[in-house]
Amino acid sequence: MIYELDHFIDTKNKVWNYSLLTSQVIKTFQSGELFDGYRYFGCHFREVMGCCGFFFSVWAPHAKEISVVGDFNDWDTQTHFLFPRLDKSGIWEGFIPDLAIGERYKYHILDDKGISFYKSDPYAFYGERRPANASIAFRSEHNWKDKHWMNSRLSKNALTSPWNVYELHLGSWMRPNSNDKEAFHSYIDLADLLIPYLKEMGFTHVEFLPVMEHPLDASWGYQCTGYFAPTSRFGNPDDFKLLIDLLHQNNIGVILDWVPSHFPGDAHGLYLFDGAHTYEYADRRRGFHPDWNSYVFNYGRGEVRSFLLSSAHFWLKEFHADGLRVDAVNSMLRLDYSRSYGEWEPNIYGNNEHLEAIAFLKKLNAMVYTQFNDVQTIAEEASDWPKITHAIKDGGLGFGMKWMMGWMHDSFKFFKSPSQQRPKLKDLFSFSMMYFYNENFMLPFSHDEVVHGKSPMIYKMPGDEWQRFANLRLLYTYMYTHPGTKLMFMGNEFGQTSEWNEDMELNWNLLCYDCHSKLRQCVKTLSSLYVSEKALHELQFSSNGFEWVDLSSREKGVVVYKRKSMNADDDIWVVLNFSDENHTDWEVQISEKKITTELFNSNDLSFGGDGRCLNKTIKTISFDRKTKSSIINIDIPALSAILLK
Repeated sequence: MIYELDHFIDTKNKVWNYSLLTSQVIKTFQSGELFDGYRYFGCHFREVMGCCGFFFSVWAPHAKEISVVGDFNDWDTQTHFLFPRLDKSGIWEGFIPDLAIGERYKYHILDDKGISFYKSDPYAFYGERRPANASIAFRSEHNWKDKHWMNSRLSKNALTSPWNVYELHLGSWMRPNSNDKEAFHSYIDLADLLIPYLKEMGFTHVEFLPVMEHPLDASWGYQCTGYFAPTSRFGNPDDFKLLIDLLHQNNIGVILDWVPSHFPGDAHGLYLFDGAHTYEYADRRRGFHPDWNSYVFNYGRGEVRSFLLSSAHFWLKEFHADGLRVDAVNSMLRLDYSRSYGEWEPNIYGNNEHLEAIAFLKKLNAMVYTQFNDVQTIAEEASDWPKITHAIKDGGLGFGMKWMMGWMHDSFKFFKSPSQQRPKLKDLFSFSMMYFYNENFMLPFSHDEVVHGKSPMIYKMPGDEWQRFANLRLLYTYMYTHPGTKLMFMGNEFGQTSEWNEDMELNWNLLCYDCHSKLRQCVKTLSSLYVSEKALHELQFSSNGFEWVDLSSREKGVVVYKRKSMNADDDIWVVLNFSDENHTDWEVQISEKKITTELFNSNDLSFGGDGRCLNKTIKTISFDRKTKSSIINIDIPALSAILLK
């Protein structure tokens, strides 16, 4: 609702004194409960008294004077002053008539020390392409056509449904010119390229590394300055909406990386926004993050909590996102994260729990699942902090899923070892099931594991070229058959041979070589099985969905387990051979009378294997009527995996 206050500060000011904010909205904002602040703050197209223009509102409690500057007034700091509210809320606002869509603007702020500077709009919907950093007056005109997806995504995004996630960096997946660092495909071009690929590969969801506006490409989006603006590197906000819309129309969900843990110190951004520590803690022991040379949000301040809650709500509501992957949760939970003695201050109870951040995360998840019961929040959290995905009422943080970083690190340590050493490391393989049911885990082979000297996936594997690819097929089969949802970073699916570089597109030319194209075919087949076979996802977070069948043969490199569904006829047996020896006529005891089908064998010629030890028929050599168990006889190829049904 728009209501009139006064028209002008003086006759020179060209801003009308109008407001969108009621006293109740301001009260909710100050208490940290406002989740749709983007409707009131920032820059909004309006028609006032028959005149079209834009309403501006900005929270800057330490400012002495604020004006809006841009091309429309030749960046004159003395012609368009915003009005301070008389309620001492620190909110400045006003309506600029005849301001056109697409105009660049900034806030010129004079602080209480008499120092002036320029800032971008914290709530801007659109910004200039870097290195420029002005905000842009924007009005969305996108007409959503994803009604079918939105009406059905409660089941699509359920924890009992498959989540086969392709993690992707928009700037380096594909490029129009691989030699030009400034050349990017647009959001619309990416839709044409990406959607057929995701459908072909069988991915159910795509996760975008942060698309929120950020100044530095090398930050991959994790140093965000625009919490309500998709980056203009690839187009305008409606272009990004169209990309998501088209993904939904093609039955693909969208997860957005979101960073409420820290923000950079760029001069145009949130740091010292009005000359004081407004968004960040003033105490450097809490307000500065040493790992990323960035600043930590002040979760104890209601207006800051409202800002972050509104950002999360914005991407879910206005961009129809199906989930938020919340970055660096571990750093938020602990006051001493990456800090030595004397560099952090204990909480009121004398320990290291960041009570304000914990309360915020609970508030975030409560808001998300109250407002959107058909999405998920996913925590990137690598520690043993308990109950990350437990209900808030049960003492948890309320996330839907958590990245299973311990499983990932143990798996890499196991698979990096030569096959003859693996029996000594057998507990690394089985340990994950000792704690798996503590949380709802997503198994990640993410971007963080193929950068900074960690090597690409294919070169984490030991042996010669054939052994490396066999090991990688085995590892991927292990991931797709282990309980939990799945995440694979772009390029991993075909064995990218170089570490990920944000300035270059993936080396798609590798698909000209059989070993790479057949590895991708293997991943494509595993994706299809994970989605189509209920046993691989239906009970993926339940203890009823998994059973060890044979752990006693680990000295010989063989492990057998069963993935179970609600219908025993759909159960799947998984046989993994971590050794470099073929095993023929291997006996497996099962609890059913007959297994008839080898669903998958990673040693198949079509996947790059040598084609040996395939089981075209399954031999049942005995059946015990009393125990209703059978012994079957199969051949198991070296460094391979078999799925039986």
